[in-house]
Amino acid sequence: MTTIIQRTLVIPSGYASPSVARYVWQLDDQTRRLYEGTADLTPEALQWQSGPGYNTIGMLFAHIAVAETHMAAVLLEGRSDSDVLGVLGIGPDDDGLPLPEDGRPPAVLAGKPLAFFKELIDKARAETKRAVKALTEADLDRRTVRQPGDGSTREYNVDWSLYHMVEHLAGHRAQIHQLQHLYARRAGS
Repeated sequence: MTTIIQRTLVIPSGYASPSVARYVWQLDDQTRRLYEGTADLTPEALQWQSGPGYNTIGMLFAHIAVAETHMAAVLLEGRSDSDVLGVLGIGPDDDGLPLPEDGRPPAVLAGKPLAFFKELIDKARAETKRAVKALTEADLDRRTVRQPGDGSTREYNVDWSLYHMVEHLAGHRAQIHQLQHLYARRAGS
């Protein structure tokens, strides 16, 4: 008997723009893959640091949530700032990124179980979905201009911002999986 493996992209309903719905599907799929690949992580594994100044898996989970919450408010909705604390229950700097060269993980993340970190990402995703539900195809070219304080002016459109949210999540997902392997090697499993 032949096994059939389907690879399909199922556009979620309820979005004004099919393009936006595709980005939401991509975010959800990357998150599903992250959750599946990390299902057995213990609090010890989540807070393991390979050395001072290096990120932990928990820090990266928190960072994904903090960054997505901020990008949804600023880049997608065009607000001047975000309310990371109000949405997630942790502050925008509580992910600890970037750590100084000799930095240790933030105490607020110490000993937290995987469910805590998944809840952060789930809250961030709910905020993203709320922010994009009514966006139309025409909204994809709406621009946000930011001046980050380094003398530059940066202009983002909604389409690129949604792409970047997917790219950001996928990049950190890869980092998390690499840290899992390093932790497992150190633990001898």
